[in-house]
Amino acid sequence: MSNSLYDIPLQEIDGTLSNLGRYRGKVLLLVNVASRCGLTPQYSGLEQLYQRKQAEGLQVLGFPANNFKQQEPGSDAEIAAFCSLNYGIQFPLFSKLSVNGDDRHPLYAALTAAQPESIGEGPFRQRLQGYGIAADNHTDVLWNFEKFLVDRSGQVVARFAPDVAADDPRLLAAIETQLATPA
Repeated sequence: MSNSLYDIPLQEIDGTLSNLGRYRGKVLLLVNVASRCGLTPQYSGLEQLYQRKQAEGLQVLGFPANNFKQQEPGSDAEIAAFCSLNYGIQFPLFSKLSVNGDDRHPLYAALTAAQPESIGEGPFRQRLQGYGIAADNHTDVLWNFEKFLVDRSGQVVARFAPDVAADDPRLLAAIETQLATPA
């Protein structure tokens, strides 16, 4: 698994074909994002985290997904404009993909297989169930803004629930640990 994440074909939000190989040696925080979600304001914290930690080797990567109540209906161009205009997003965004279901992107299949459990997920899962929303599979991505932390060698080392914000001490501690570890 160590290098396979780097080789999965992706498309950047501008249509450029890519993969995570260009981020080899960096600590990656992969986040499935959405523009019309109650958690959308997390974009601000993610951008601040990126700006603070980029020089130390952290790379935040956004993956728009429309899997949850159609909260990301726009085109890639609309998503890019929304993120730029409303949140000043500088971290890389990728083309919209699916994080769950039969059309789950291979990247998210690999991420969820490598890290089936989320840190801090109980309260958010319960809140969703209160709205009649239940994940079909306990290892599926629960909602928008779930976060996967990948170390400098391409190993998925942690997964955080959607409501674990960018300034959450658990997330920050995990990032700091990875930034302090050489590739």
